[in-house]
Amino acid sequence: MVGPATKIVYFSSRSSNTARFVAGLGLPALRIPISGDDQPRPYDPFVLICPTYADGEGRGAVPKQVIRFLNDPTRRALLRGVIAGGNRNFGPTFALAGEVISRKCNVPVLHRFELAGTDTDIARVRAGLKKFWGMECLTTA
Repeated sequence: MVGPATKIVYFSSRSSNTARFVAGLGLPALRIPISGDDQPRPYDPFVLICPTYADGEGRGAVPKQVIRFLNDPTRRALLRGVIAGGNRNFGPTFALAGEVISRKCNVPVLHRFELAGTDTDIARVRAGLKKFWGMECLTTA
């Protein structure tokens, strides 16, 4: 579904872990493509769901397609929060993409999940997003 009701934008690699997590939420979402320049165009504020791809030093945590997506000032201005995926086997770099995006775009990290997430992660995120969007201020700065 594309349009005003879409409040999630996500990136998922060929492993589809993040795509499975987003599908479990059952909410309208736009996907950033794995390759190509055809980026989604959200019309309303959104939360970004992003996996982490970092080396042992934390370099490359944010996928290049996500960087390209956020480099557009119009899209970046609509970003309200980030949810990050990762693999706990990578220790300190677990869900690091969320921290990087949070810091660079000045938005909160709302949740971190491992691989495709658990049923508990999905329930918490669904409830948290409902609360998060209910708290959003309707005025603009």
